[in-house]
Amino acid sequence: MSLSALSARARRVRELYAALETKRGGRPWTRAELAQGFIGDVGDLMKLLMAKDGLRPAAQLDARLRHEFGDCLWCLLVLAEACDVNLEAAFHSTMDELERRLRPRRVTVRRRTRTAKTSRGQRR
Repeated sequence: MSLSALSARARRVRELYAALETKRGGRPWTRAELAQGFIGDVGDLMKLLMAKDGLRPAAQLDARLRHEFGDCLWCLLVLAEACDVNLEAAFHSTMDELERRLRPRRVTVRRRTRTAKTSRGQRR
């Protein structure tokens, strides 16, 4: 599934949540509230990753990991759209920048030019 198809599906689910939020609280969540939810999802993911590394107990770990990764991706897609960010373009731009920074650089060796006299006026 392409990123645009994922975004469209995330938008449809967001619209369902917005209707529920309006029914319960009189309005849909703001971007800041969505971001707070994202932080909660990332925290849940972190706990599961710790369990995957044997640092915490967790039942049905793989299924729960898939769910949290899905939650986090959904929230990123929704937040990007809410902020008018083209996530695909942002991703490519960021990866281009990181690749430029991380590529090994050519080291150019500069040769010192010798002068007839040193700084003290003596010949070398």
